[in-house]
Amino acid sequence: MSFRNEDYHPYQEYQKHHDPDHIDSSGVDFTVYTETKDLGKLWNESLKKGMHGICFSMYEDGQQPGDHITMEQVERRMGILKPYTKWVRSFSCIEGNEFVPQMARKYGLKTLVGAWLSDDLEKNELEIEALIDLANKGFVDIAAVGNEVLYRNDLSIEQLLEYMKRVKEALPNIPVGYVDAYYEFVVHPELVQHSDVILTNCYPYWEGTSIDYSIGHMNDMFNQVVNVSQGKRVIITETGWPSQGESLREAHSSAVNAMKYFINAQLWSSQNDIDVFYFSSFDESWKKGAEGEVGAYWGLWDKIEQLKF
Repeated sequence: MSFRNEDYHPYQEYQKHHDPDHIDSSGVDFTVYTETKDLGKLWNESLKKGMHGICFSMYEDGQQPGDHITMEQVERRMGILKPYTKWVRSFSCIEGNEFVPQMARKYGLKTLVGAWLSDDLEKNELEIEALIDLANKGFVDIAAVGNEVLYRNDLSIEQLLEYMKRVKEALPNIPVGYVDAYYEFVVHPELVQHSDVILTNCYPYWEGTSIDYSIGHMNDMFNQVVNVSQGKRVIITETGWPSQGESLREAHSSAVNAMKYFINAQLWSSQNDIDVFYFSSFDESWKKGAEGEVGAYWGLWDKIEQLKF
């Protein structure tokens, strides 16, 4: 996800319209961590406790979507992630992305497997067929039909729902959903109706929120989706904070803020029993084109697969 002015929902606006008791901005008191190295130690301790899930970063330096990635590369990265997570999320089912759920299974991890949908209808067919094939072979625990398709205006809601219905019919025993920004589920109740599980992306950073209010903002994003979820399970499929690059309004990209956000997001997830997939595993240089300099620095590991902090 990247910033669009029409999607800017500052945390202060939520405070005006929501019950303050519904906002949970609690977390670690970072004022006692006066040294960056001490904060880094806490970040490492939080990471070692383990995450519910993490988004798999596919591409090394010089690679980008459309390139065919080898099984060996996927397996190497999966081996790095295995000690820290229970679930892995993938974004596509072709061009080597099919190896992500296969390697996750090999390493005993559960999978949220996505078919990447766009305005390329021929490629969409390949993605849908590959998703169904992976599921039938036992590699899919949750199937995601598309990622931020409505956010990007790539397909109409009617087109998207047809893809979702098709996958649900083909995979009656696997939970099927669609991934998008939290507010898309509020304005499109039909998405909830046709989902077995609600898969939502929540980024305080992309809404210009100060790190000090970021967890409260994410909590509110999540509860907006819960309020329209019709009692269905809600999973945060992406959230994170960049370690360097541009700032956005009150959201500042820095190593310190990236550490703070990860620590408190994991604490919030654990204390509230909310399933969260952190974005992302490794830095990916290709993302600079879509999101600016900041796009390349969302990983917990850097682009050469070393832990950042």
